[in-house]
Amino acid sequence: MNYTLHQLQIFLKISQSQSITKTAEELHLTQPAVSIQLKNFQDQFSIPLTEIVGRRLFVTDFGKEIAEAAGKIIDQVNAMNYKTLAHQGELFGKLKISVASTGKYVMPYFLADFFNKHSGVDLIMDVTNKTKVVRSMEKNEVDFALVSVLPKKLSVNEIELMKNQLFFIGGKQQTFDNKPIPKKMFESLPLIYREEGSATRNEMEKFIAKNNLPVHKKIELTSNEALKQAVIAGLGYSIMPLIGIKNQLQNKELQIIPVEGLPISTTWRLIWLKSKKLSPAANAYLEFLNANKERIIQENFSWKQPYS
Repeated sequence: MNYTLHQLQIFLKISQSQSITKTAEELHLTQPAVSIQLKNFQDQFSIPLTEIVGRRLFVTDFGKEIAEAAGKIIDQVNAMNYKTLAHQGELFGKLKISVASTGKYVMPYFLADFFNKHSGVDLIMDVTNKTKVVRSMEKNEVDFALVSVLPKKLSVNEIELMKNQLFFIGGKQQTFDNKPIPKKMFESLPLIYREEGSATRNEMEKFIAKNNLPVHKKIELTSNEALKQAVIAGLGYSIMPLIGIKNQLQNKELQIIPVEGLPISTTWRLIWLKSKKLSPAANAYLEFLNANKERIIQENFSWKQPYS
């Protein structure tokens, strides 16, 4: 046996995701690189670790045992690294954060300086919809979550980061004046929705119901990026967070269309369970946020002011 720690990490991730593509994305590798490492790792065993059924990859029972062992080895290696850093007086550990999908335009800016300063702290960040974010917190799988709407059934602490504004947007195909569009016009404007469970979808539906708008629902898409491209292409209109359309506004690929009652304004919050026993790394991150969040907002998000 001559496998490497890198191969163990890749195989463990494959066993968790059941996908070469997802593993490559999560580890920031190319798919061919992951496939080669998987093949080199599997070739060292006389019993198959994975199998392909149809076009799907499955981990065999033997492969699951190897993945479990790989996880233990990686945990031990991490523990040795952390102990070394602790003896050197450095901060160490992991931060696990679950982020609502449009939060991916926000959270990295509130992380960069902290992780540049503390190289011994590792980051695991999952970007998904609001429903899954709340579920990961319910299961105590993460240290923190970034949300724009507080979960009702969880007892949490929070730090407010910045405002989140949602506007009605369209492509450049049609010209609108600066007056709010009349309610009846919504009958002829095809709307594009996010998927069920999305916080953006929830806010959009609440606004439509509150104002009794006659809507023409046309498309449902499962990501902000897909929705944005559909609007740019002229497939329809939508309500989207300002934070995710900076470049498209500046390049005049998208336009904000005036609608009475918009923008919808919520707040991005970093939350954590009140019952959570935070690690030294997590506590250090909260101290960093409290001391630096205003500076981070001014340095990275001042472009939003003309739209506020």
